Amino acid sequence: MRALVFGVEPEPWEPPDTGNTRLRRLAESPVALTEIADPRPLRPDWVITKPLLSGVCGSDAKQIFMDFADGGHDNAMSAFASFPQVLGHEVVAEVAELGPEATGLDRGQRVVLNPWLSCGPRGIKPLCDACEAGDFNLCHNFTVGPISKGIHTGVSSDATGGFAELMPAHDSMLIPVPANVSDEQAVLADPFSVSLHAVLRHPPLRGMKALVHGAGSLGCTTLAVLKALFPEVEVAIIARFTAQARLALSMGADLVLRDDSPDEIIEQLATWSGATVLSPLAGLPFTHPGKIDIVYDTIGGPETLEIGVRVLKSRGTLVQTGVNNPGRWEWTPLYFKEIMLAGSNAFGIEEIDGVRKHAIAHYLELVASGRVDLSAMLTQTFRLDAWHDAFIALANQEESGAIKVAFDMRQQVGAPARTG
Repeated sequence: MRALVFGVEPEPWEPPDTGNTRLRRLAESPVALTEIADPRPLRPDWVITKPLLSGVCGSDAKQIFMDFADGGHDNAMSAFASFPQVLGHEVVAEVAELGPEATGLDRGQRVVLNPWLSCGPRGIKPLCDACEAGDFNLCHNFTVGPISKGIHTGVSSDATGGFAELMPAHDSMLIPVPANVSDEQAVLADPFSVSLHAVLRHPPLRGMKALVHGAGSLGCTTLAVLKALFPEVEVAIIARFTAQARLALSMGADLVLRDDSPDEIIEQLATWSGATVLSPLAGLPFTHPGKIDIVYDTIGGPETLEIGVRVLKSRGTLVQTGVNNPGRWEWTPLYFKEIMLAGSNAFGIEEIDGVRKHAIAHYLELVASGRVDLSAMLTQTFRLDAWHDAFIALANQEESGAIKVAFDMRQQVGAPARTG
């Protein structure tokens, strides 16, 4: 099969002469579209699927652009990776072949991938405490068992991902797609579920003010979760690009700010929330008392975390869902305001209105019932053999308008990419 493989000799490619650092790194990245052996079920209860749409996650883009190349070599998560890899874990697919012990699925059935390579897919019994509780994202055994180490599909050399013509998965990792949910909606299940987990673990109360920092995939899905499940919460969102700002406004954000000047962002958020602004001897403005109750930081960079603690109220909560290179930031307000800094990692079994089930199943039900519509988020799709074009769009988001980009395996070679 054809697959986009990371951890091999780079595919020869000359980047556009624009001075874009990401494109220069893309030309050097150890990635190539190549022919590899068709996958087989990794265990008897695994299946083979045919990807239909495979979204490019921010983590995929960071890895292929080598955005962690400067200052990110000590990332602890490298302990959970094996190479070479076929990336892609945001996948809607069709079941193509069943292993001899696979159950609950039919050939030709449309499914969404739950990518976690936790105890069940690895064949480990008894389940660890985290998996027993439905916290598959915190499984104790990501490096154990007959499958190569990796937290999820696409970062394990054995469990190849959705940037390919075929993809293996355990029968428990595949969630059926309702007939009235399109492929384009289904492929957004993973980022929505990441945001759902973050908001449900740290939910706002009625009448609170929330800030979402970032209006990419996770920012827009966080906004969607808040508007669908917590409609009486006011939400401000910070967008870097024009297309992001327009989408956030159309999704019901109460305030949309552009990511231009940190000083102006803090001033505008203070005005919106009714906070008092103080001016330190140096550095950014500081609110005290602050009036924003909770911040969902989908970027996770030093500069975004610093803005978060400066605008939050005393004993407010800063939830980090995005991951970026580490760096110094002035965190004095974290201790002074007694702010809770919480990480949020992906998703598992979640509870909405007293019903506990997988986050992806919740998403598909919300879409099928008309409560959530994220279809405008999928801005471009590309054939797998046009993978450089997909990453050019992501490297130039202000010009391309890209928010979520996906590889469309349904397109024939020579078919044009879909835009808008």
